[in-house]
Amino acid sequence: MDNDVSAGSAGSTSTLGTLVLGLTLLAFGAGGTGLIDNVGAADAAALATWVGGVALFVLGLFAFHAGDGGSGTAFAGLGAFWFTWGTGVGGGASAEAAGLFLLLWALLALSLTAAAAGDGLLAQGVYGLLTVSLLLGGIAAFADSGGLAKAGGWVAAVAGLAAWYGATASLAKWPTFSGRAAGRGVTATG
Repeated sequence: MDNDVSAGSAGSTSTLGTLVLGLTLLAFGAGGTGLIDNVGAADAAALATWVGGVALFVLGLFAFHAGDGGSGTAFAGLGAFWFTWGTGVGGGASAEAAGLFLLLWALLALSLTAAAAGDGLLAQGVYGLLTVSLLLGGIAAFADSGGLAKAGGWVAAVAGLAAWYGATASLAKWPTFSGRAAGRGVTATG
């Protein structure tokens, strides 16, 4: 890993990690909304396991190696979440156990939201929306509420779109919500 690669370059760990997170959140969220016939949140399990789980975790390790503790924590932590969620789908856990799982991981997302305060509106928004999605999913599991689960799916899908846009803006040098175009030295959320 080249330690001189900036966070905004096309090959950066941060940009790729944000793109991977966005795609995983989009798949998870779209499944949770029930918008597509015969596609549920559990159908995103394979993508969540390998892309969201393994790829994000490895990208987190690369970020740590490059000295980026913020991205390392976010990507490795979320990689562990997605791998655990993806491999646990259909495992027969009670609704209460699933709800507790989601609420506990919402604490990680809340920590990432607070840590992203200086990283721009998109980064903080992605993690904030992920927190809300996990809270809604956890409460929905405890309350056996399909409506809350769908709302959590929509919030996850919006978070995924925001993450996808942030990564794509970095690669394409599109404008970000910081008032400047993404480019060298500007993070994916900019």
